[in-house]
Amino acid sequence: MILKTAERIQYLREKHGMTQATLAKKLGISRNSVNLWEMSLTNPSVANVVEMTKIFHVSADYILGLSNDVYLDISSLTSEERDVVFRLVECLNKKQEEQS
Repeated sequence: MILKTAERIQYLREKHGMTQATLAKKLGISRNSVNLWEMSLTNPSVANVVEMTKIFHVSADYILGLSNDVYLDISSLTSEERDVVFRLVECLNKKQEEQS
């Protein structure tokens, strides 16, 4: 589980174009702490995991490697825009099922 957590943190940080120092600053910790997480030498505190869920817009389960489910925050979209997103996801899921 630790290795998955380390990999997920590094992946999310890089995906968002952040350096270890940038993530550390957002969390109010040292860059070395982020480095230690990514090297699987220590684990982030619960408070830091919660903050990373907000920064990266993913669940704590995803960060901890307990789930591969990805969630999108579409709360700022209008109802019409949400409908478009839902229809697109349904279409892509149907396509995947047909290919299986």
